[in-house]
Amino acid sequence: MKYISILAFTFLVSGCAIFGAPTELDDTKGWTAERIYQEGAAKMQDKDYDKAIVYFQKLESRYPHGKFATQAQLETAYAHYKKQDPISAVAAADRFIKLHPNHPNVDYAYYLKGLAVFNERGIIEKFTKQQVSDRDPRALKDSFATFKELVTRYPKSRYVKDSTQRMIYLANSLSDHELHVARYYMKRQAYVAAVNRAKYVLEYYPQSPYIEEALVIMISAYDLMDMDDLKNDTLRILKTNYPDSVMLGKGVPNDERVWWKFWESLY
Repeated sequence: MKYISILAFTFLVSGCAIFGAPTELDDTKGWTAERIYQEGAAKMQDKDYDKAIVYFQKLESRYPHGKFATQAQLETAYAHYKKQDPISAVAAADRFIKLHPNHPNVDYAYYLKGLAVFNERGIIEKFTKQQVSDRDPRALKDSFATFKELVTRYPKSRYVKDSTQRMIYLANSLSDHELHVARYYMKRQAYVAAVNRAKYVLEYYPQSPYIEEALVIMISAYDLMDMDDLKNDTLRILKTNYPDSVMLGKGVPNDERVWWKFWESLY
């Protein structure tokens, strides 16, 4: 009898292994699409973004067609954004854009995508204390391109004003990055590379506050390469566009070093 009890117990244990762990109960069983969406929205209000995503995914899986499924896709992207998961947020926003290119709220998907990448930059800087100009600008360029696409495609969108302001910030940060690299090249005496970086700022970020410095870098590089014609042309542009530049006024060094060879004093 003892052996029979042991055998029965062994069978029960092995049976659990055979049939697997108990299946988790689905609290949405029998729910309508609207109710699942409402529960997901409630979880969003509670800032329980993980649970909200679960509800929205179940909604789309069970009811793939209709307005609630479409809205759930957009809410999923927003939930990932609020979770500070930019990769998932961008992927969800891209999916929405691909599936619903003519949706009345597709401009929001572009805006959300731009924000996700924009905030990814902020998180990195927060934890590494790294300046924008010191790191890979890829995220900045991606965010700028997304906001630019939104502004271009949907000029009457309610998100245009904020997107434009972010684009200005991003353009200034990107031009600062280019000049940060140009300064490094000047220090390394890689003058052609420095000129190319400065020219990039002039061409792609003509409204940035770093145009004056870009011109000064070019003047200095041309002078050090004995390219007098290019140096004088660039100097003329500087005088025309920045007649009050400190580089042209009083206080400019008047010793044997001409004023645009200021790099020696920076390092």
